[in-house]
Amino acid sequence: MKISVINGPNLNMVGIREENIYGRQHYDEMMDRLCRVAEEQEVALNIFQSNSEGALIDALHAAYADGADGVIINPGAYTHYSYALHDAIAAIAPIPVIEVHLSNIHAREDFRHKSVTVPACIGQICGLGAEGYELALTKLLFMKNKKELS
Repeated sequence: MKISVINGPNLNMVGIREENIYGRQHYDEMMDRLCRVAEEQEVALNIFQSNSEGALIDALHAAYADGADGVIINPGAYTHYSYALHDAIAAIAPIPVIEVHLSNIHAREDFRHKSVTVPACIGQICGLGAEGYELALTKLLFMKNKKELS
């Protein structure tokens, strides 16, 4: 199974920025842990991070071209206004995409409450820290196994 993990702007600064919101675990530590979990499940991960909207769109297109079985995306602030990312997620259907946020975006500033990208996703996990990525991975594994059993 192949999963693409796509992280948006400022995620590379997790563990440095706003520790009271995002925690102390650094981005590389979070992704290393996710890689270990994936390896135990025999999942190949392709992890990508960019602060550029166009690069994130290109990464979604690449996930489709590479035959990814699923995508985990944290669009960062683009969540709240990037219709281009929404359209790119919709364009790669039927690949399931799960949106992940470290913090509970619904308990933060009003502008963070709305996600314009999640309607193109199969679901959203937020407020559970780095474990949200692992939960998304577990869900994608479950979906893949369920499909294979059908």
